[in-house]
Amino acid sequence: MGTVVSLDVRGGAPEAVREVLREVVAGLHRVDALFSTYRADSQVSRLAAGELTVGECDPEVAEVLRLGAEAERISEGWFSTSYRGRPDPTGIVKGWAVEQAAVRLAAVEGVIGVSVNGGGDVQLLGVPDPGRPWRVGVSDPLRPGGLAAVISAAGTSGLSVATSGTVERGAHIVDPRTGRSAVTDLLAVTVVGPRLTWTDCWATAAFAMGSRQALTWLESLPEVEALLITAGDEVRCTGGLAARLG
Repeated sequence: MGTVVSLDVRGGAPEAVREVLREVVAGLHRVDALFSTYRADSQVSRLAAGELTVGECDPEVAEVLRLGAEAERISEGWFSTSYRGRPDPTGIVKGWAVEQAAVRLAAVEGVIGVSVNGGGDVQLLGVPDPGRPWRVGVSDPLRPGGLAAVISAAGTSGLSVATSGTVERGAHIVDPRTGRSAVTDLLAVTVVGPRLTWTDCWATAAFAMGSRQALTWLESLPEVEALLITAGDEVRCTGGLAARLG
């Protein structure tokens, strides 16, 4: 998936945790082999080339494409799993894979908390220690090394934090309507919600929309809060974000 994934597991018998960690890491490599658009032999590449049908692919491919279609519907087309007429689920598969990894690790007996970070997008489950919540720092795109906010998972059994922007990777987010780089007043959008599969999609879609439309749309989504930072150093946030800061 072209990124680094870090896994933090609290509690559980060490050998049991190590065994599942090995399974999860192997699973992440398998997802990369299935979905990479940079590998000619991946199922997604072969699907795009017309060498396979969705029915001939592994079930995970159909599942991710189904979720992508739902994200496209909810975002009114601002999120898409196609690029220039070819299947391209890269905008959703990382969040989905990281979420799946976290859920699998959290199921290990005795585990009280899990944090899985895929290239800066994080799925949190449980707690790191009794009475202490997970906390995630959100980088400030205009002040290298600084934080724009700290998100707390206090009071939740699970929380995800996903950011889309141009500071780390340049203008890589595509406007599905034009097929070209999104023209937007935003530098970064951070979305907070229960599941990384969705928050990753919503951050991408919101960035392409621009701050004004994105804020209105994000406010309409249940269990979702967001922080938007514009190129003019203006900070906008959804009404309930304050309850997630700490």
